[in-house]
This record gives sequence, structure tokens and C-alpha cells, in this order.
Amino acid sequence: METTNDITIHDVQLVTHIQQKMSSYNTITDLSDFFKLMGDSTRLQLLMVLEHGELCVSDLAFLLNMSISAVSHQLKSLRNAKLVKIRRDGKNIYYSLDDDHIKSILEVSLEHILER
Repeated sequence: METTNDITIHDVQLVTHIQQKMSSYNTITDLSDFFKLMGDSTRLQLLMVLEHGELCVSDLAFLLNMSISAVSHQLKSLRNAKLVKIRRDGKNIYYSLDDDHIKSILEVSLEHILER
């Protein structure tokens, strides 16, 4: 046991180990911003639809029963956060999940919610 600044540390070894493994404040802030983006139901729905494959804005708008403008606005946020990427084919732009990490996060999160 050790006392520092009126705080009693009961397991100094464990606290020291955790302290060395803790992420920086900037990393935690970035992660918080990531979850804020994922926490919006419209953006989350877009990501979950894109799990199934690459789609253009009009297909996404149809599937989510939204305007093309509204979908484009949400996709811009997702793209800026590197959650989705684009592929151009002539005049058409197709959106897909940026990488398999995003798909894994969605799958594990949904699995957790459905196990209740």
C-alpha cells in the first residue's frame, strides 16, 4: 500500500502496470469522437447497410428512405472519419466500409445487443 496526494493505492504493482498501458488523452479523445459518429442512428444504419457491399448514394437513399442530400451529408461525415471509402466508376461514386475493422466492430456490437 502506498499513499500519494491523499490517495491510498492498494495494489501498486497493478496500478503501475495499468498506468504504463493507458492510452494518451488524445487517443481517448479520438476514440470518443469515433463512438460519437457511430452513435448516430442514421450513420450507424448506413454503416450496417454497407456491411453487405458497395452502394451508390441513390441506392443508400432508397434503402434508408431518405433524401439523397441527407445521405450525402452523413456519408461525408463517415468519410472524413475514415469509416467509409469511395470508388469512382465514371460519373458514379460507390461507398463501402473503409476496412474490416469497421465491419468487425459492427458485428461484435450487434452480437452483444442480441444476446440479451
